[in-house]
Amino acid sequence: MTGQVVGYVRVSTLDQKTDRQLVDIPLQRTFTDHASGKDTDRPALAQMVAHVREGDTVVVHSMDRLARNLEDLRRLVRELTGKGVQVQFLKESLTFTAEASPLSQLLLNVMGSFAEFERALIRERQREGITFAKTRGVYTGRRRSLNAEQVRELVRSVREGAKKVAMARKFGVSRETVHRYLRAAQASTHVPDKQEEEKTA
Repeated sequence: MTGQVVGYVRVSTLDQKTDRQLVDIPLQRTFTDHASGKDTDRPALAQMVAHVREGDTVVVHSMDRLARNLEDLRRLVRELTGKGVQVQFLKESLTFTAEASPLSQLLLNVMGSFAEFERALIRERQREGITFAKTRGVYTGRRRSLNAEQVRELVRSVREGAKKVAMARKFGVSRETVHRYLRAAQASTHVPDKQEEEKTA
């Protein structure tokens, strides 16, 4: 009996589109995470790993969509193939199974290392671009995700019991952005307690 073909998709932010990943791939089920590459909180990935069974195939657009780094990539591939699940990466044209050969393991390590190297180069180019822009006086920093009215609505809604995840979806920002604004709002409205007043007296 042929198993399910399951897709895993990860996009970096809540407003990114997923339609460029796994195009024209017939899938029985797709698990999608909205999280950055370094984010350890990927609930859909955990659900996918728990869902698949022996004989299933997991299809991912590329290695960097599945894993945060090379160690994470090796761990996930070992865990999935150990369950008898086939893992297929479209961009790299690589497939891994429980009967992994030494060559396939070498390819996994090499391709994973290339993916890490590519990300490091991208980060370096970004830093160089920012430095160059600063020297020219044209760098304005990261644009605020929310305006003042939206921040007030966010803080008020969360204080009234709204879920932070729901507010992130409403404003089209990441959960980390929501937490950052809430921390800033809390710091700006902090009232010193008695011990703090005694220290400053």
